[in-house]
Amino acid sequence: MSRLLINKPSAMQRAAATMSGRAAAALPLRQPYPQQQQQSKLTPSVVIRRWKSFIHSVQKSTTAASAEPAAAAAAAASMTTTTATSHRSRIQSEAFGGRHSPFDARRSFSTSTKMPAKCLQLENINPNFITMEYAVRGPLVIRAGEIEKELEKGAKKPFDQVIRANIGDCHAMGQQPVTFLRQLLALTFEPRLLDSPDYPEDVKKRARAILANCQGHSVGSYTDSAGLEVVRRQVVDYIEKRDGGVPSDWQNVYLTGGASPGIKSILSLIHAEVGGKPPGVMVPIPQYPLYSATIAEYGMDKVDYYLEEDSGWSLSRKELQRSFDEAKKTCNPRALVVINPGNPTGQVLTRDNIVEVIKFANDNGLILLADEVYQDNVYDTNSKFYSFKKVAYEMGEPYRSQELVSFLSTSKGFLGECGIRGGYMEVVNLCPQVKAMLTKSITAALCSTTAGQVAVSALVNPPKPGEPSYDLFQKEKNATLAALKERAELVHKTLSSFEGYKVNPVQGAMYVFPQIEIPPKAIEAAKAKGMAPDVFYAFELLETSGICIVPGSGFGQKPGTYHFRSTILPQTDKLKLMMEKFRVFHADFMKKYK
Repeated sequence: MSRLLINKPSAMQRAAATMSGRAAAALPLRQPYPQQQQQSKLTPSVVIRRWKSFIHSVQKSTTAASAEPAAAAAAAASMTTTTATSHRSRIQSEAFGGRHSPFDARRSFSTSTKMPAKCLQLENINPNFITMEYAVRGPLVIRAGEIEKELEKGAKKPFDQVIRANIGDCHAMGQQPVTFLRQLLALTFEPRLLDSPDYPEDVKKRARAILANCQGHSVGSYTDSAGLEVVRRQVVDYIEKRDGGVPSDWQNVYLTGGASPGIKSILSLIHAEVGGKPPGVMVPIPQYPLYSATIAEYGMDKVDYYLEEDSGWSLSRKELQRSFDEAKKTCNPRALVVINPGNPTGQVLTRDNIVEVIKFANDNGLILLADEVYQDNVYDTNSKFYSFKKVAYEMGEPYRSQELVSFLSTSKGFLGECGIRGGYMEVVNLCPQVKAMLTKSITAALCSTTAGQVAVSALVNPPKPGEPSYDLFQKEKNATLAALKERAELVHKTLSSFEGYKVNPVQGAMYVFPQIEIPPKAIEAAKAKGMAPDVFYAFELLETSGICIVPGSGFGQKPGTYHFRSTILPQTDKLKLMMEKFRVFHADFMKKYK
């Protein structure tokens, strides 16, 4: 297969041309700054050269494995335990010399020299799969997992544990589940417990209502494709209460497996050429990589607009218009994504800022995608969450008729139930025929997980004052949010004291996104390894202290600036340890490279 790809690269050239052509076509709108244009250029020859290099490594490893299997096995074992630095360099080179290979050659190909022809090869798969990237679970996280295994085997490191601050996985970081939610799950999945005196009556009442809405009175049955009607009606009550009486319709609510499937379903819906131009999606920079990965997977154009770091990561209408106008040259912008509270930036938009965004979307004929999954995570006393729906409604016409989809998830907030995969989206003001097509598309996936739907029920229909579960629920909820607020302040205060750091306050969400001044010597060292400077910094941090973060280049950043994203989720004692390790590392790093 590798000889075919190398000796007959026409198909690879086509894929490379597609990738580079798309990058070149989108370059003016994605990279409005000249120096970033120079850094980001990707030609077909570069793509082919990188993949040829990768394939040669495949040939080398498979030939060695076939000729000397025992020696190859011994070498592999030795590499795992004694040559971590060399292994890391290989990962770094593959991952950050431009486009990266998301798989390991030795694990992806047979070790036999007589490999049968595969029907799926790099030259005939969807090239968008090669283009897409997802930094939150990228090579740094892979390396972190390898280090954990090395520590388990007794390898000597400057640290005794890996602290995963790369992803917003609340329970993995020690957050305790809310009793009310887990009791509701227990009763709906094991109805015989409904007779047990160990469960409060308000939880039993809710469980019976859910089971009565299930076919066969079992959560093991399929639900309607949009989800259980009883839960969708509970979502409507929640939205109307949150928004001060703004009306909602349960038939506009779709229960989803977390927010991500809902977001992807809307992006898929708008994937159509209009006027001979590909669709474009406006996303904030920095942005959550789900958007860039999905846009690349679907072969659409990502239209970057930059958040204003100097004003607390606010949105500027002038910047939105610049981005939109520039994009019109090569694509047809159709949607505007806004993340509030922000990920990775942690800002909470003011109401005035939201008004300006809604006016811009309405004036330019864009559907608004409001990612509001962190709406319960607001820590700054001077900040307040406003839903886009509420603000648009209060603005009156024509903004009250603005096409809008909002998203919420059980993975964040105070529940933090990432693995259960619960969420919903509310679609507002969609054309009825378009909404029918959306519903038809969702039916192909049958329904979201019933566990996730039960979790949504717990989120939107919590215990009320006077009910048996209320006091404990409030205690657990308030404790979780208070702890997150404390950690947000701790992280901001600590990182702000570091040399060369610029840190905006963490107003909301679960992350800090500081800007770092990386010394020229470190930039040169990164360049020598074929790595972006912030990636180099992150790898040095991981190997030296065991702290895993995500480089800012994985989220997007203005050229010439360097950032990283870290969660504030580690429990307070571990977070204090992490901040101290960080302080020592950064001081040594600056001393070494300044």
